[in-house]
Amino acid sequence: MGRWGIAAVSGRSMHPTLRDGDRLLVSYGRRVQPGDLVLVQLPGERPLAVKRALRLEAGGWFVERDNPREGVDSWSVGPIATEAVMAVVVARLAPRPALFTAARRKHVEP
Repeated sequence: MGRWGIAAVSGRSMHPTLRDGDRLLVSYGRRVQPGDLVLVQLPGERPLAVKRALRLEAGGWFVERDNPREGVDSWSVGPIATEAVMAVVVARLAPRPALFTAARRKHVEP
């Protein structure tokens, strides 16, 4: 198993699933499954971002935002290279704790 880390959400691209200021527990080195929330390095001079991994394609992971009105995802920049998918989001720690599961493609309130 890989390392664990904390990530902070900035922006509204994953609303309503995640909100600006949410603190997330992420797992580096975890195998990505379709539906997972993932920490990705988008192309260009962009900061790390949280997106939803939809499917693995020839060019990498096709990732999408949950809020169709805000943010950047594979619809605008294409698939994200596999090595640019940095970690899988496991849980929201604060302010509203929740576990995330790929199979359900949404969060589960404890």
